[in-house]
Amino acid sequence: MAIVGSLEPRAASRADQQPDGAAYTLAYRPDIDGLRAIAVIAVLIFHAFPQLLPGGFAGVDVFFVISGYLITGIIDRQCADKSFSFATFYARRILRIFPSLITVVLATFLIAWFVFPVAEMEALGSNIKGAAAFIENFMLHEQIVGYFDPGAERLPLLHLWSLGIEEQYYIIWPAAFVLIARWPARKMAIVAALGLGSLLVCLATPAREAAWAFYSPTTRGWELLAGSLLAIWLRQRAERPIGPAAANLLAALGVAGLGVAFVGFSSSSPWPGLRTLVPVLAAMALIAT
Repeated sequence: MAIVGSLEPRAASRADQQPDGAAYTLAYRPDIDGLRAIAVIAVLIFHAFPQLLPGGFAGVDVFFVISGYLITGIIDRQCADKSFSFATFYARRILRIFPSLITVVLATFLIAWFVFPVAEMEALGSNIKGAAAFIENFMLHEQIVGYFDPGAERLPLLHLWSLGIEEQYYIIWPAAFVLIARWPARKMAIVAALGLGSLLVCLATPAREAAWAFYSPTTRGWELLAGSLLAIWLRQRAERPIGPAAANLLAALGVAGLGVAFVGFSSSSPWPGLRTLVPVLAAMALIAT
């Protein structure tokens, strides 16, 4: 599930710590890279040995929270320093994503050329177009392919659906947040309202539209916005960090939450939905502490 997407953004990499001409710093968080690694391993185990980790697919929900947290943290600091640049932001996203994406797509195409029949090559061509335009999630919905459907195993670029959602977030969110940042005292309330609205849409989506709920940025946006909300909250209380006892308790609950999600859920669980709150809140707890 979007292993390519998981490489972006690296948790406040050194390139983000020292942007050209930007007067801000963002400390590198190795613990976030560690959390990302756990999520990657969970996703890989789910696909290779689903019986061992039936809920490992929830790792992608952890990715969404991490991406929302990091991206919003960077934009929020740059807006406060009046150093935010759309051109620089998108240039960095391109440099981080495109090399890996192009490598994955080309390697997949070359292998498929020798092993796929004509009909499946045509489907792969459509998926490559969707991946190139970062609309793979919409393409899969149009093809009526659910992520957990048996036939989905024949789509080697299926995992790029979540990269599509992340990129759609990266396209829309910076401009939206720059506007939201004009009301510093209301930032948290606005982002919380947007996230709550997305969650309600997700929960209200009927079961017959389960594929749409899975692939849609409308019903997945709240997971990214959960990370965004956390970034704003932690920045506002930078002078009042969480105490050691509370931090240890939250971290323990976060670890337990990931365990419940990875082991206790399965592909038969309605997803996304109320259960998705478990890995999302667990990721938030671990990032916050």
